[in-house]
Parts: sequence; structure tokens; C-alpha cells
Amino acid sequence: MISRFNKAFMFIILGLFLIASLAMLHPPSRAYIDPWTGELFGEGGVEKDLRLPGLKGDNKPESAHGGVIMSKLGNATAKAELGRATWKLLHTMTLRYPEKPTQDQRDALDSYFHLFSRLYPCGECAAEFQLLLKKYPPQTSSRRSAATWLCFVHNQVNARLHKLEFDCANLDATYDCGCGDEPIGSSTLTKSSSDIDLDREGEFNNGRDDVTGVGVIKGGR
Repeated sequence: MISRFNKAFMFIILGLFLIASLAMLHPPSRAYIDPWTGELFGEGGVEKDLRLPGLKGDNKPESAHGGVIMSKLGNATAKAELGRATWKLLHTMTLRYPEKPTQDQRDALDSYFHLFSRLYPCGECAAEFQLLLKKYPPQTSSRRSAATWLCFVHNQVNARLHKLEFDCANLDATYDCGCGDEPIGSSTLTKSSSDIDLDREGEFNNGRDDVTGVGVIKGGR
């Protein structure tokens, strides 16, 4: 007669054998769940078919698209000073934007303008800018397209405020940051904004931005 102890020992050995057999049939996976983000990680890092939290289908942060966050700015003097400083920042940024940006750089600029439209300290101004973004989506395929698009948008704002049209041919002179970059005015913005034809640039396909598919702005009104 086999004792109870021997029977238990045999069952344990048999169980371990079965577990080892299953392990050999199905090699252990190195995937695990990150306890902080909930993302599934594998041997190569985050699985490529999974999207990071906060990203839409176009790989742009969800936070970049939404309503205006700031309240109305009642101080007219502060509003005017803020506007001048902001245009200087935006124009200088697009004038230093890469000539041949990568897709990541294009996405970054597009997200920047949409986040800007939510966080601009003047709430009513931000709401107007969001309407402009919907009507005229940012053009990011090159430095020239970005700079010309922004100048066009600037003139849309000027027209609404009954101000003089900004001369897009003098962007470099007006917003010279002293950075030593090669100016784009001499080669690309020598015409008035109303005469610029972006369709002639090889970076566009049939006069449309190759990412957004939006018709290219030809400057001016």
C-alpha cells in the first residue's frame, strides 16, 4: 500500500511536470502592463499597434483641440500690448521654421497653433482665432508656407479690427530676430501677399497641402 504521503508527493511531481510541459509549449512572454500608464509593453517597448493616451487617430494630442480656456480680457491696453508681443513671437517662430520639416515638426507646429488658440490670455481673441483655424487650417509643409499662412491670418485679424493690411513682403525686416538665418523675403516673399502663388511650390500637390488636403492660401485676401 502506498502511504498518503507518497501519494501526495507523486501528485506534486506530476503537477510540476505538467506545468513544465505547458511552459515549453508556450514560451513565457516578456510583455507586461505598466502600472502607471496601463500601457502594454513588450520586448521592443510599447507595442506599435497601441496608441498612447491622449492621442487621436491623427496622432495629435486631444488637448490640442478644444474650447477656449481663458476668460475675457477687459483691459484694452493690456490686450493691445499682448497682441503686439504675440504677433512678434508667432512671426519670428514661422520665419525660423525649417525649410523642409519632418512630419513630427509639422505636427508640432500644427498642435502649437491649436493649443495657442485655447490658452491665449485674451479669451474673446482666442475664440476669433479658433474660427480662423477652422476656416484656414495651418500650413506647415515649409517655412515659406507657414510664414505666408500666418501673415494671411494676421491680415484677416487686421481687417476685422479695421487696421491696415500687413505687408507680407517685409516680414523679415519687421520681425528680424538677429539670428543670422538666411531671410526668406528676398527669394520667396518679394511680392505682395495678394500676388503670392503657393501653387508653384513643388511641396504642394495640386495646390493643396499634402497632409491636410486643404487648398493652399495664395496670400492676401
